[in-house]
Amino acid sequence: MGELRAAAVTGPSKLDLASSLRRTSREVHFVLPEGVDDPARPSGGNTYDRRVRGELAALGWAVREHVVPRPGEGLVALADAVRRIPDGAVALLDGLIASGAPEVLVPEARRVRQVVLMHMPLGDRREREVLRAAAAIVTTSEWSRRRLGELYGLPSERVRVAEPGVDAADPVRGSAAGDRLLSVAAVIPGKGHDVLLDGLAATADLPWRCACVGPLDRDPGWAAEMRRRANELGPRVSLPGPRTGAALDRTYASADLLVHASHAETYGMVVTEALARGLPVLATDAGGVSEALGRGGLLVPPGDAAALGAALRRWLQDGELRERLRRAARERRATLRPWAATAADVAVALTAAARAEDLAGAA
Repeated sequence: MGELRAAAVTGPSKLDLASSLRRTSREVHFVLPEGVDDPARPSGGNTYDRRVRGELAALGWAVREHVVPRPGEGLVALADAVRRIPDGAVALLDGLIASGAPEVLVPEARRVRQVVLMHMPLGDRREREVLRAAAAIVTTSEWSRRRLGELYGLPSERVRVAEPGVDAADPVRGSAAGDRLLSVAAVIPGKGHDVLLDGLAATADLPWRCACVGPLDRDPGWAAEMRRRANELGPRVSLPGPRTGAALDRTYASADLLVHASHAETYGMVVTEALARGLPVLATDAGGVSEALGRGGLLVPPGDAAALGAALRRWLQDGELRERLRRAARERRATLRPWAATAADVAVALTAAARAEDLAGAA
C-alpha cells in the first residue's frame, strides 16, 4: 500500500495512467449515510442518493457501496471504508458524511479521487477543508453553487450542478374550493412549521384543512411543540407522521395546494414532487426553491408568517387565481426532468474528476 501511495503522489507512468482510466472511468465508490434505504427515514437527501445510485448503474457504472454512520457517530467506520477504496479510484461522498470529516478525507485526497455531493452547505472550517481537497463537487442547484463560491471561494469549474429529477405522476384533480392544504417535510425547526401554523392561524376564519406529513422523530421536542400549537387550531390540522410510496401518492392526490414554509433549501425536491402531479405550490423563497418552482406557484419571504397567511387567503378566496396557478403547475410539470438526467450530470462530474486527476498526475 505504501508503494502505491507513493506512485499516486509522484505521478503514474503512461501504462499506469491507461490502467487507472480503464478502472475508474466507469466505476465509482459511493459512500452513503446509514439509513439511506430506511423507509421510516424519508428525506430529500436519501431519495437523491438512492436514485442517483440506481441511475448510475443503469448508465453502466459499477457502483460500489460503502454505508457508514455520520461523522460524530462513526469516523472510524468512515476511515475504514475509505481505506478499502483502491488507489486511483473515484469516490462519490455524500456531503452529510464528508463535510464533518476532514481528518479522514483530506489525507486521502491524493490517493482517492473524491467527489463530494453537497445537499446543504454548512459554512464551516471543516467543510472548507474537505471541499478544497476534493477533486470535484456536485450540488443540486445554481443557488447552491453560488453559495459555495461565496463561502469557500471554490472555482466554478470544480462545482457541477446536478438538479434533482422527479418521477412522472398522475395529475391531481383538485377541488372547487381549493381548501385541502398539504405540507410534506420533516417536523424540524428548519422546515418552518411554526411559520406555517401562524399563517394558518391568520386564516382561521376561512374553511380549510391541512395535513403536515413528515417524520416526527428528528427533533421530538420541536415536534411536540408543533403538535401542541396545531391542536390550538383544532382537528383540521393533522400531523400523521411520514408517508411514503402509495400512501404518499394518495396524500398528494387528495390535496389542492402544497404549502412549503422552509427557512432554508438548496433546491426543494418536495416542490417538484408536487408539480409533477400538477399540484400548485405556495413556498418560501429560500435558497434554490425558486429554481424548483419555476412559474408553478407563489413565493413569499422566508420566516414571514403574515405574508404566508396573506397568500393563503388569496388562494382560498380567489377562484381565478387558483385556476391560473393550476394551469401554471401543469405547464411546469411538462418541463421537469427525470432522474436519469440527474445521474448523467453526476457521471460527467465523476468522469471529469477521474481524468483531470490522472492527467495532472501524469504531467
